[in-house]
Amino acid sequence: MELLKIIANIPLFNGLTEPQLAELAMIVTDQQFKRGVTIFAEGDRGVGFYILIAGQVKIYKMSMDGKEQTLHIFGPGEPFAEAAVFTGKSYPAYADTMQDSRVLFIPREAFVALIGKNPALAMNMLGALSQRLKKFAGMIEALSLKEVPGRLAAHLLLLSGQQGGDEFTLNIGKAQLASILGTIPETLSRIFKKLSEGSYIEVQGAKIRIVDREGLERLASGEEKL
Repeated sequence: MELLKIIANIPLFNGLTEPQLAELAMIVTDQQFKRGVTIFAEGDRGVGFYILIAGQVKIYKMSMDGKEQTLHIFGPGEPFAEAAVFTGKSYPAYADTMQDSRVLFIPREAFVALIGKNPALAMNMLGALSQRLKKFAGMIEALSLKEVPGRLAAHLLLLSGQQGGDEFTLNIGKAQLASILGTIPETLSRIFKKLSEGSYIEVQGAKIRIVDREGLERLASGEEKL
C-alpha cells in the first residue's frame, strides 16, 4: 500500500486510475543507495528508467581528460533516464547519488507493455521529456552565449522562481553549481562576492536573498555586465 501511495503522488503518473496504478506497482522495484554510489554508468545497457523518491542524484558526463560536466541534478519526485524507455539503447551519461537515496526502478520491457494498454503513460512521458529538452536547450544557450555572471544570475532567478520568493536555498554545493555553469569553484566564489558587494544579492551560507531583482535580470539577459 505504501508503494501504491508513492506512485500515485508522482507527477509522471497523473491521470492514471487506481487499477492502472496497481498494475504499475507490480513491475516497480524499490531500491536504496548510499551516498556516492553509481546507479548506472555511461554505456551501460538502458534496461529501464528511475524515479527519485528521496535524496539527490546527479547526471554527468566525463571528458577524455577526466573532467566531469554535470548535466542535471534531480530531487525527489523527478524521473531520470526516461530516454532508455524509447530508445532501448545504452545510458548516455553517469548517474551518481549525492545523498543517501531511494529510487523506484521501472524496467523498460514491462513498462512498454503497460504503455500499450495505457496510452496516458506515453503522453505523460513525452511531456516530461519535453520539459527536460527545454531545460537543456536553455542550459546550452546560457553556456554558449552568456558570460559566467549572466549564467549565475539566470540560475539564481530560476531557483527563486522554483522556491517561490526572493529568499531561497542553494540545493547543491558550489562545486556542483560551478560544474553546471561551466566554470570552476574559485571563479564562482568571486562572482558571488561581486554580486554581494554590488548589492544584487545577500549570501549567508547556502541561503540567498535577492536584493536587486531587476539588476539580476539585466545581468541574466546580458544587458548589464558585472
